[in-house]
Amino acid sequence: MIVAYIDGGARGNPGPAGFGVRVEDASGVLIAEFSQSIGHATNNVAEYQGLLAALRYARDRGERTLLVRSDSELLVKQMRGEYRVKNAGLKPLHGEACRLLAGLDRVSFEHVRRASNADADRLANLAMDEAERV
Repeated sequence: MIVAYIDGGARGNPGPAGFGVRVEDASGVLIAEFSQSIGHATNNVAEYQGLLAALRYARDRGERTLLVRSDSELLVKQMRGEYRVKNAGLKPLHGEACRLLAGLDRVSFEHVRRASNADADRLANLAMDEAERV
């Protein structure tokens, strides 16, 4: 099992946006960190892009079990099926996430406080800095 801490943000919301992902093994040892600028978007779109990147990372490396930790209550509850996805801009991202989930054995979602997601937040901010430069 691997653990992916994900975060996304947008300055101005919408505005220059990006996401960050920190991947650890089950004991908390760092495996990978990555981030990406996604141009002009909302914070929720950026959160979903971070999720998609984490799911693709797991799939591409043959990982079958994943714990996703995010400080986005909306994303976590939508992925657990507790909230409906009403926003038209999020529906295709949610659909893509569900397709990626189908290729893995078990993925669980955990809402964490921002302080517990500091590394992913740092990475997302680096990506937003890059988006502002473009």
